[in-house]
Amino acid sequence: MSEDKNIQDCLCEEGKVPDTKGGCVMPEVTFSTFVMSLNTSALFHLGEIPDPRTGAKTVEIDLARHAIDTLTVLQQKTKGNLSEDEEQLLNNILYDVKLRFVKAVRK
Repeated sequence: MSEDKNIQDCLCEEGKVPDTKGGCVMPEVTFSTFVMSLNTSALFHLGEIPDPRTGAKTVEIDLARHAIDTLTVLQQKTKGNLSEDEEQLLNNILYDVKLRFVKAVRK
């Protein structure tokens, strides 16, 4: 049981991660975490991710489209300035979220 208590002591509130001193902090902002954040927003508005407070999944097509459009602008404006990994991450996320968007619109 003491192991479970130690694990619980290491848990941080939603959105935060443990730092090296055992405190809870927001994760470092990098290009990849920014893209992942926009992806999470799009998936949330597509009803793919439940609301953490209510557990309900809701579809908001206009908000999902806005998140996808933001990712697309980011892709256009950063062209030629990303590492290979960053470019691949953005391309893969856009491909995936656009497919999910089309499926959501067809429902």
